[in-house]
Amino acid sequence: MENLVKIHGAGGYDSDFSDDDEEGESSEKARERKREVEILQKPFEKGRHSKVAHRTLHSCEVDREEARNRRAHLISMNAFERHKKFVGDYILYYGGQMADFRRSAAKDKTDLDVLRENHRFLWRDEDEEDMTWEKEIAKKYYDKLFKEYCIADLSRYKENKFGFRWRTENEVVSGKGQFQCGNKHCEKEEGLKSWEVNFAYVEHGEKRNALVKLRLCPECSFKLNYHHKRKEVKVKRKRKLSEENKEPTKKKKKRRKSSSHSKKHKHKKQKDHSTSSSSSESESQNSDKDGETGNEPDGQSEADHWRGPAPAVEEKSREEEFDDYFEDMFL
Repeated sequence: MENLVKIHGAGGYDSDFSDDDEEGESSEKARERKREVEILQKPFEKGRHSKVAHRTLHSCEVDREEARNRRAHLISMNAFERHKKFVGDYILYYGGQMADFRRSAAKDKTDLDVLRENHRFLWRDEDEEDMTWEKEIAKKYYDKLFKEYCIADLSRYKENKFGFRWRTENEVVSGKGQFQCGNKHCEKEEGLKSWEVNFAYVEHGEKRNALVKLRLCPECSFKLNYHHKRKEVKVKRKRKLSEENKEPTKKKKKRRKSSSHSKKHKHKKQKDHSTSSSSSESESQNSDKDGETGNEPDGQSEADHWRGPAPAVEEKSREEEFDDYFEDMFL
């Protein structure tokens, strides 16, 4: 028994060639199965077991999807937000501060700043020779101003320093400077007077003069004339002149009437001596004529109508009628 145990390996029933036989059979069976599967598999069918993709292929697909998401996110932002994102990414990657990327606003100018630099109180032909876009803006604003009356700043009247500017459209509509006091800080409407001032000023390093008109109340007129009195503008009414011209013409017509009446009375007396009946009739007729002449207007007598053609009456044009209407308004 002991010899059998030694021979068979501690009394087991295993053989030395059993494992090799099983491996051979399994390999043959696997080959047969493969042949059967290849025979039974149709050409349009896919494999039963899917293959695992490679790492590079997976990483490429992930990068593509990420790029699509980033592109959609950038398109959804406006230009300024996109700029801020790029600047933030740059700072995160390379380092730095946001203050380094801020633009200095020291040289920035608005339209108002350009207008103040190039504005002129009066534009001449010489000023329009070398026109830039800044001067064109100032000239365009100047053309919109109304230059009949000025608005004055009398805050430094004791120093004999005044500021004048032209009126805007809103001030013309509201009546500021014409029906209201032309002082910047006054709104009185009673007792306004018109003044002419020789305005001397310095503009772009050049001394200039301009004759301007103002409408001021009594208090502001005192401030304007604090050092020396300016010229007051008064209305020259045409009506008074026309009435004065009419008076001598009326006197001449009355003289003509008296001379014609005296001649008629002399002729009547001669007829009265001839016959008394004819004199009574002539007196009645003369009395009727005298009544008619008394009722006639002072313009012309009957004798004047037959001396020559009627005097031509000058009809006023529409512009002259408007001038007469606005005469009291524009002093």
